[in-house]
Amino acid sequence: MSQTELDRIDLLLLAELQRNGRLTNAELAERVHLSASACLRRVQRLERDGVIAGYRAEVDPERIGLGLQAFVRVQLSHHDAESVAAFARFVNEWDEVVACHALTGDMDYLLQVAVRDLEHFSRFLLDRLLNRSGVADVNSSFVLRTVKALRGLPLPT
Repeated sequence: MSQTELDRIDLLLLAELQRNGRLTNAELAERVHLSASACLRRVQRLERDGVIAGYRAEVDPERIGLGLQAFVRVQLSHHDAESVAAFARFVNEWDEVVACHALTGDMDYLLQVAVRDLEHFSRFLLDRLLNRSGVADVNSSFVLRTVKALRGLPLPT
């Protein structure tokens, strides 16, 4: 995948949309000093080129009953293509896993998990992760508090 060429206006548009994805096109155009039609064309190009991957609401996990967040490092027992693909399929079926990253180093994956409580986490770990996914080892860390959460990507200046 090649990097898309972005000019100063594109970066301004992205910065504004990362701060507030609910801006109307007119509001966005005004903030970046473009006409509404030029702004819309640029945003549509950024969407078409995959620079803007989507829009979503930021939900507070505690407000919806997901009071326990954990990071789980996972090592697979086998690393052949079929085992890796099977693990990826399982992870994508589990609602509790909100993010999964393949890693270098001694562990293969890092899962970010959101659950109601310790009982829910225990059931997830024993019934799903350890029970049927070819996992050799796991190491879990629970979030005590979030110091900084993803609020958008750093954009080039």
